[in-house]
Amino acid sequence: MPTIELDHVSKIYKPRYWRRRGVEQDLGVMDVDLTIKQGEFVFVVGDSGSGKSTLLQLIAGQTKPTRGKVYVDKKDLNWMMKMSRNRAAVMFGKIWQDPTLIRKRTVEENLTIAANIAVGKENPRMTQARVKKVLGLVGMRGSEQKYPVELSIGECRRIELARAMIGSPPVLILDEITANLDDDSIWDTLHLLNDINRKGTTVIMATHNSTYVNILCRRVITLTDGHIQGDVKKGKYGDVLGREPRLILPNYRTDLI
Repeated sequence: MPTIELDHVSKIYKPRYWRRRGVEQDLGVMDVDLTIKQGEFVFVVGDSGSGKSTLLQLIAGQTKPTRGKVYVDKKDLNWMMKMSRNRAAVMFGKIWQDPTLIRKRTVEENLTIAANIAVGKENPRMTQARVKKVLGLVGMRGSEQKYPVELSIGECRRIELARAMIGSPPVLILDEITANLDDDSIWDTLHLLNDINRKGTTVIMATHNSTYVNILCRRVITLTDGHIQGDVKKGKYGDVLGREPRLILPNYRTDLI
């Protein structure tokens, strides 16, 4: 089962504009050293623009680091992606902030497409059984013939979670999955993720929701301006124990582009 390692990883986007004294850059993350072992439940927290989404994209191989390397079981993730992009689909189940269900396809069609990518084409009956199984896990059995427009935001999030799980990936990467959900839907989602995690799946979840982070008391990684300011095994929202606070400078090095 995969261990994820980030070795001095930085992601710096192209300069926005020039200044006399140098170049101001869009900073994603800077000099991140991080190890996530199989079976962990990790919250990634921080203010908007702190680098949470960029960190998840780096872990999932959705974006390449400007500097440093991401390893999965000691293998360079970028090299693995070049060899076969489908390996990432098998290894990582992903949900990003923006809705990604195909609106003109039914729930069953959305999940069937994901299954074909994650496990390859198989007997249609097996795929159908796989779809029903994951829908049952997220409490959405019977919605196969519905379209996303017929579902609530919370129900669409459940379908996206079912899609992420359909290939039984060892790692789930979730970006603000509870955003815009009511308390009941959030609790249901977190209970489900907790159950999935207890069965051995790694869960890496970016969130702003401090209440539920504090209640669950899992590993909490806190980002500030692209730097890891806290990494606490059984932490609460905003904990910075376990790491020395770092001085964040307003202008970043231009030789990292």
